[in-house]
Amino acid sequence: MKKLISFLLVFNLFFVNFSQENDGIKTENQRFTFQYKKAYIPLGLMVSGIALNGIGQNSVKSEIATKTHEQLLGFGNHIDDYAQFAPFAAVYGFEWLGMTPRTDWKNRTAIMVKGQIINLGLVYVLKRAVNSTRPDGTAYSFPSGHTANAFAGATMLAIEYGENHKWVPYAAYGVATGVGAMRMVNNKHYISDVLFGAGLGILSMKVAYWTHQYKWNQPKSDKDPFAGIIYGNQEYF
Repeated sequence: MKKLISFLLVFNLFFVNFSQENDGIKTENQRFTFQYKKAYIPLGLMVSGIALNGIGQNSVKSEIATKTHEQLLGFGNHIDDYAQFAPFAAVYGFEWLGMTPRTDWKNRTAIMVKGQIINLGLVYVLKRAVNSTRPDGTAYSFPSGHTANAFAGATMLAIEYGENHKWVPYAAYGVATGVGAMRMVNNKHYISDVLFGAGLGILSMKVAYWTHQYKWNQPKSDKDPFAGIIYGNQEYF
C-alpha cells in the first residue's frame, strides 16, 4: 500500500509539472491551440492502462488488486462517488470566490458539456465493448468512469485557473488522483481501469478546448450593418 501511495504522489507531481507549461491560451476566451506534447501524458496513461489490462489471476492488475484488498480488508467508503464532481463544482465556485478564470461562463459551460459528451460517451461505449469484470465480481470494469470524470474536471479546472493560481493544478489533480486510488481501494477497479480512465478524461477535456470556437457570448457590434452599402458608384446610408 505504501508503494501505491508513493507512486500516486510521484505521478501527481510529475503530471502537474508537465501540464503547467503554457497550453496556448494567452488571454481570456482566446483559442486553446493544439500542441502535440500536451497529448503525451493522457495517451501514455491510456496505453499503460491497455498494457496492464491482462487476463487471469497472475496478471499485474490482479496481483495489485489482491494485495490492496488484503491489506485494506473491510475498508470501504463512498467519498469517491461525490469527490469526482468536486473539480467541476470548483470551475464555477472559484470564480464566485473572486478568482479569475480564463473563459467566460457561457463558453466554459459549452466546453464542459462538449468535453463530458466525449468523455462519458466513450466510457459508456468502452465499458460495454470490453465488458470486463470488476475486482469485486460485478460488471463493466474497464475503464473507470469515476476516474475519467474526476480527471476531466481537474483538467478543466487547471486550464481555467492554473496560470494565475499555481496551486490549483496540484489541488485539482490531487483530488482526481485520490478518486482513482479510492476506486482501487474500494475494490471497484483495477489499476488498468484507473490509468486508462485518467488519460481518457484528460484527453477528452483537452479535445473540447482544442476544438472550441468561442462563438458564445460574442460582443455585439455597434456598427450599422447597412452602413456604407454601395450600389454602382453611389453610396447609400
